[in-house]
Amino acid sequence: MSDGVARMRASDRVADALGMHVAECGGGRARVRMRIGPDMVNGHGIAHGGYVFLLADTAFAYACNSYGPVTVAAGAQIEFVAPAATGDMLEATASEVARFGRSGIYDVSVRRGDDLIAEFRGRSRTIGA
Repeated sequence: MSDGVARMRASDRVADALGMHVAECGGGRARVRMRIGPDMVNGHGIAHGGYVFLLADTAFAYACNSYGPVTVAAGAQIEFVAPAATGDMLEATASEVARFGRSGIYDVSVRRGDDLIAEFRGRSRTIGA
């Protein structure tokens, strides 16, 4: 994990509050895990899409900041494929698709074991050194 990502993770109160764990990070890639708690499900008893998006966005953030310069999201979209439930351990795997100038494109797959839960695509913008 780069120094910049380590600093970012050390002050990431959202990741702490949700029990996120960075399993891998570096070279435009990141893997982040989070267990779905009972307070993360919606009125249908399935994981709220906002939490699935948040997990994918966190993996995206660590992947695009793994080179050092401060990089933020310029936009993102998600496609939900299958539901997750209380107790499920989700893992978001982010991979760089392209970096050009100060911009980048990253794909993130969110899985429960081998089951695909969501696909996320993020666009990044480097704003600092």
